[in-house]
Order: sequence, then C-alpha cells, then structure tokens
Amino acid sequence: MSPRSEPDEGALFNAPRAEAAASAKAPPRRRPAAELPVARVAVDSPLPHLDRPFDYLVPESMDAAAVPGCRVGVRFSGQSLSGFLLERVAESEFPGQLSYLHKVVSSEPVLTPEIRDLARAVADRYAGTLSDVLRLAIPPRHARVEREPGGGRPAELSAEATRHHGHGQPDPGPWSQYPAGPSFLAALRAGRAPRAVWTALPGPDWAEAIAVAAGVALDTDHGAVIVVPDGRDVEAVDAALGHHLGEGRHVALTAGLGPAERYRRWLAVLRGEVGAVVGTRAAMFAPVRDLGLVVLWDDGYDVHSDPHAPYPHARTVLAMRAHRAGAAALIGGFARTTEATQLVESGWAHPLAADRATLRQRAPQVRAAGDDSELARDEAARAARLPSLALRVAREAAAHGPVLVQVPRRGYLRSMGCARCREAARCGTCQGPLAMRSAHAMPYCRWCGRIAGDWTCPTCASTRMRANVVGDRRTAEELGRAFPSLSVRTSGRDEVLTEVGDRPALVVATPGAEPVAPGGYAAALLLDGWALLDRADLRASEEALRRWYNAAALVRPAPQGGQVIVLAESALPVTQALVRWDPSGFAERELAERRELGFPPAVTMASITGESAHVRELVERIELPDEAELLGPVPIAPDDDSGGTSGRAERALLRVPRSNTSALASALKAAAAARSARKDDHVAQIRMDPLHVV
Repeated sequence: MSPRSEPDEGALFNAPRAEAAASAKAPPRRRPAAELPVARVAVDSPLPHLDRPFDYLVPESMDAAAVPGCRVGVRFSGQSLSGFLLERVAESEFPGQLSYLHKVVSSEPVLTPEIRDLARAVADRYAGTLSDVLRLAIPPRHARVEREPGGGRPAELSAEATRHHGHGQPDPGPWSQYPAGPSFLAALRAGRAPRAVWTALPGPDWAEAIAVAAGVALDTDHGAVIVVPDGRDVEAVDAALGHHLGEGRHVALTAGLGPAERYRRWLAVLRGEVGAVVGTRAAMFAPVRDLGLVVLWDDGYDVHSDPHAPYPHARTVLAMRAHRAGAAALIGGFARTTEATQLVESGWAHPLAADRATLRQRAPQVRAAGDDSELARDEAARAARLPSLALRVAREAAAHGPVLVQVPRRGYLRSMGCARCREAARCGTCQGPLAMRSAHAMPYCRWCGRIAGDWTCPTCASTRMRANVVGDRRTAEELGRAFPSLSVRTSGRDEVLTEVGDRPALVVATPGAEPVAPGGYAAALLLDGWALLDRADLRASEEALRRWYNAAALVRPAPQGGQVIVLAESALPVTQALVRWDPSGFAERELAERRELGFPPAVTMASITGESAHVRELVERIELPDEAELLGPVPIAPDDDSGGTSGRAERALLRVPRSNTSALASALKAAAAARSARKDDHVAQIRMDPLHVV
C-alpha cells in the first residue's frame, strides 16, 4: 500500500481561480426563442433523399434576424451548409434533440412565400430537388449591395410615369391590329386574368405591344414578369417599357450586368420598388409582388430551357406561376409551337392573332427556290450557292436597302465530304466530323481537334474534299465574289450586330443573330434549308420554321417591296407554311401528327442518360405508373447529351399520357432518392420533357 500523499497547498489556494477560468472558457448556455422557436430549413443539398425541410432551434440571440425567407447556416452531418429558413413553428415533429441554427447569414427575406411554393412545385414537376430550383431562382448574395439603403416604392417616379399610372383607358397601340387585342387588354384591366397564345405580326412593334400589356397590369397595381430569349430582346423590351411606362417602374435583368448590379436590381423587385421585370430565362422566378401578368416571347427558342438541373422550361414555369397566382399569361412569337397550340386546344389559353387582310399588309412576299438545277444557269449563282431567282432578287433589292442572308451554321466549312463519292469525311482517330476554319487552313476534327492533312477517303481512296455544310464566314466570302460592289457584313457568335444602316449591303447572319435594319430589310435570303430540315430531330421542321419567321419578320412588308426567298423544297408543308405565313395551321398539323405517333407534347416523356450500367440499374428500380412505356435503352452518339459520362453512353425514354405526368415525375424522384440514400456516386441524368427525343 503506497503512502498517503500530502495535499498541494498551492493547488488548494488556486482552485477557485481555476474553476472561474474554466467557466469563462465554456460557451454560454443557449436558450431557444420564446415564440416560434423551431425553424424549418431547406438545406442546400443536391441529394434527392435529403429533399425535405429539417428542423432547427432558433436561439434567443437570432430571434429577430431569423425571419422566414432569410439565408441561414446550419450544421448538417458534420458539415457547415447554407440554406433558407422556410418558416418558424411552435413545435417540431422530430422526436430527438434539435440542433441550433449556426448563423443567420442575412436577415433579408429573399425567399418569398410565392417563390417558395412555386419552386417546390417546379421541383416536383421536373423530378428535381428544391435546392436545385432555389439555386436557379435566387441569385448569390452581394453583402455590400444588401446594406445599401432601399425598401419601399420610390417616391421619385418621373412625371411621365405618373401621367401613365392609373388614369383613363390607355391607347391599345399595336393591339388594335388584332381583333381580340383590345378585349385582352380590357380583361387584363378588369382583373379577369386572360391567357392568350399570341401569333405576332411581322415587324418591330412586338416589344411595344408587350410594354402596353405590362402597363395595363401596373395600372391595376399588379406586377409583370417578362421573359425573352437573349440580351438584344431584353434591350428592345427595356426601351419600350421605358418609353411607355416612364422611368422607375421596371428593371431589366441580364447576366451581363455583373453580380452587384444584377443583385441590386433583383432586390429592387423583391422590396417592391419596381413592379415590372424583363429579363432572360432566370427572370421567370423574379419575386414580383402581386403578380398580374407573365409574358414569354419566342417560346420555341431552346434557350428558354435551363441547362442546369432540374432543367425547367420557362414556358412551363410561367404557366404554373400564372395558374397559381391567378395572373394573366401571354405566350407569343412570330411562330407557333406545338406546346402553345396544345394550351389553346386544352382551353387553358385562347388564340390571339391578326386577320388575313392585316397580315397581307404587314408580311413580306415569300417564295421558295428549292430546285438546285437553277444553279447551272448562272456562274455567279453557282459560286454563291444561290439559284437564279434568289440571285436576281438580291441584286434588285440591294439597290433599295440592305439584304439579309440567313445561314444555318456559323464558322467556315462546318462539314466536309469526299469530292468523288460524297462520303462524309471523318477523323481517322475518333471518327469525328472534319471541318475547316478558313480557305488556307488544314482540315481538323471537330471532336478531338486533330489535324487531318493526309486524309484519304476509306470508300474510294480519293484525297479531295468538298463542302457539305457551309458556315457564315465562307458564305460571306462567296457572296463578296458574287457581289463585288456591295459591302458584306457578318453577324454571329464572334460578333453579333445589333443594328445595321439602311444603305445597300449584304448582311450574313446565323439564326438568332440577325441585326435590325431601320425600316426593314429590302429582302432576305434563307439559305441551306436542307441543313435545318434534314436534322434527326423531332422538332426539325418546327425549329426551321421558327428561324425563318424570325428572319422574315425583319423584312419590309410586301406592299413596300419586301421579298423573302427560302432555299427549301417548295412542296414541303413547312415551306408552304412560310409561303402562306400560316404558323398556326402548321403547328396544329404538327401536333395532330405527333398525337398519332405518341410524341411530345401530346404525351409526356422523360429521358435517363448516362453510362450503360447506370442507366439500366436506375431503370430497373423505377416503379413506373400505369400506362407507362419504356423505350430503350439505346446507345447514343458521342456528341449527343451523355450526361457528362466518359464511358459507353445510353439513353432510355419513358412515355406516359399527360395525365400521368406527376406520377412519372414522382417515380423518377423516388428512384433517384433511393440511389442517393445508398451513397451511390454513379450518375445517370434524369430529365423531364427533354428537348430532343429523336
């Protein structure tokens, strides 16, 4: 037995001091807030099995700052994650002990109840997660901008804006050219939430028509959300809104503004300082107060489909938002999509179009020149790939103003082939298509980038190539030789022109990059129609017609000499629809054919894309709803959407009647959640309403 140790006198005298030091280091005991102490938080996690609110306690110190809709930080599974506080409640249904909120990042309630519920509905519709949708809906925080003074509707509205606001019956403007136009505005003014599919007349006044409709919504103390495809369209509508509404009543949201200015304008919308928003795709979630009108322009443009999960389309989101908010909806364009036509056939919306007499006064004369044998009649025409009719129209029209030449592809020579047997020229390493960047460049592979200067045709052993698909730069070069006295300008990816003068010139542009000409173009040539129509795509004809209409709408009316020549087979229904300027008739016929064949939008489809094993594993785990049909899986080409995989890619399609859309989305979400709950890192992309199904 060891001897008993004597007590340390120093330790005895220092004991109270040590206990005080220990208590000073211990964190103060937190107490939950006295009222509504439980916060329900949407944690920012892309994992489907975590797509639900999680409960946390609100400490007393954060009681005032932790308001519904604010950004918070939480501890989750040993990590610090961000999230949004959805609501505060008195009690939690969770039986265990709750953790406290880690911090309130900002007390600004950036997530409004309307956007919260809309985001949840969009996530369910597209088999996605709430956090993915909120990432699209709410821009990143900019702390300095958030601290700037703001809030409340500004008092310094211009005198012009004050004159417009809420006084009398405003001039319907361009809407007077549509038989149902004044009725649409009257219903909007009366708060009856009309919904219309608008087939716009050719010409530049579509932006003014949108501004007039937005002005009516604002005059009834309601907000307006306007979504257009690109920055040039935003500028056009922004200018029209400024002219019609006056300053201080709307903002424009584009990615080019920069994070600070974009967040500043977005906050102005959130705080109710402005009532109308115009912007590109992301503006569909703009937190406008008392929403009264949603507008979508050119809904067939594929940029309206978000490339980020869960891949929502602005048309669907705005239709859902209008339905949920009891707001009016205006879906318009020069063309008519099958999806918009289905909205009309279902009774959800009504058609809004001009009569034939007005259309004949506004549309240019359209003719088809699809017979390649005409090229043999004229050496200059053969050099420029233009039939005699197109060449003659271009020469005559160029004396009176600019001539637009639309080319389907950008670049120089986008696709090459064997000059002897016409076999496609492909890379010997990866079998990718060969192309050329200029007249003096060597052929290269568009997939792997390898130079193919020693190419030999594997079919006939020829070493000579010919152009299969010609881009805008090569077209401009050819036209410069055919029209040596005219200046030739290009507008495409490298440089997009906003406007050209009214002097004689040739303007070569790719679809979507056509600049505006004051007073309209004297003529337009729509080249290489086969390149658009021969694509292996369900929407090839619909997309070709949309591009043609958008270009032809920039041409002067037929009574003023405006002409359009389209190089496509004249007997095709799509070509005839352009010649007759009948977008509605073509869309109705297209929808009827797809209904017979079981293709969207007559049915709902979803795609599962990824490496073969992952696609098949996920397909086997899906509990498909009744009447669901599985198509595939089948291999897809390397240049198709492969979900970011590097192995052998496959895609499976699931098809259900439209009445089973929600059931299919739920089944896909459940299968994805089960996969993520197993911590399976294998990824297969799930996409509802894929843009390309063929």
